[in-house]
Amino acid sequence: MSSTPASAATAVLTPERLAAAYSYAAYRQLLDELLAQGLTTGPNQSEALLHYAKLNEQRMSRLDKTVQLLPEVTAELARLQGQYVWLVITEGWCGDAAQLVPVIDAIARASGGHLSTRYLLRDENLDLMDRYLTNGGRAIPKLVVLRADTLAEVAQWGPRPAPAQELFLGLRAQQAAYEDIKTQVHTWYAKDKTLHTQQELVALLRQLA
Repeated sequence: MSSTPASAATAVLTPERLAAAYSYAAYRQLLDELLAQGLTTGPNQSEALLHYAKLNEQRMSRLDKTVQLLPEVTAELARLQGQYVWLVITEGWCGDAAQLVPVIDAIARASGGHLSTRYLLRDENLDLMDRYLTNGGRAIPKLVVLRADTLAEVAQWGPRPAPAQELFLGLRAQQAAYEDIKTQVHTWYAKDKTLHTQQELVALLRQLA
């Protein structure tokens, strides 16, 4: 792909704002520090959100240790030529983020330096979040792929793999209880074992090669 000069018209965010975003290690450290204080990310705090945040820390820790990249993922990573930033909009209380962010970061770490990840909290970056709404809502996580040199958008993905999104929307249309929706969606993630997430990210990688 040919590069284009960076400009305010094409860059999704400034280099300074990107530099202030969290690395994965810093994001995880932030979540741990907040949990130690009985808090989670974002302006809204409640026992329910704290409960979700604790579950999410366990989910991320498990996935960090168990994610195994598919052969097609490593094959696409080997074809990459350019340098890209995978910018992820997320929050510590978001269950979907806990299921997906470790997979996103594992793929980036395996890229041989072609991909780097940075993390921004949704509720501290609503101007950016509102460019990437899903059905009019601020659904997360949202992955925005940027050229490293121009910070221009190349692709985007999220907030869920297509089968999980279909399940979620179907349950909402049936007016299922919130806890039932959460249980069924997380059960889907557990059974899927990151397969559809990785397959959809392979399709995204093919747009970059």
